[in-house]
Amino acid sequence: MANELDDDPRVGFTVTRKVGNAVERNRARRRLRAAAADVLSQGAKRGHDYVLIARRETLRRDFADLLADLAGALRTLGAGGDRAQRARQSG
Repeated sequence: MANELDDDPRVGFTVTRKVGNAVERNRARRRLRAAAADVLSQGAKRGHDYVLIARRETLRRDFADLLADLAGALRTLGAGGDRAQRARQSG
């Protein structure tokens, strides 16, 4: 019997040494976690996996802008998935 939580979206984080030293990488990871908790809880699709990749700019970006970026990316992913599904159904 499948666990009901198996359908919950999963989130992974990638932060390389290019982002900065260990303190900066951890800060970038914390910022991404906080953004994901806020944005993905509202719009992530069940049963999907998401990977957020930190860039150097993640440390300097205003948090409101970071949230808007993630929300926009989520909308783009949703729209792309819908287009692909419609194309499969029509063709």
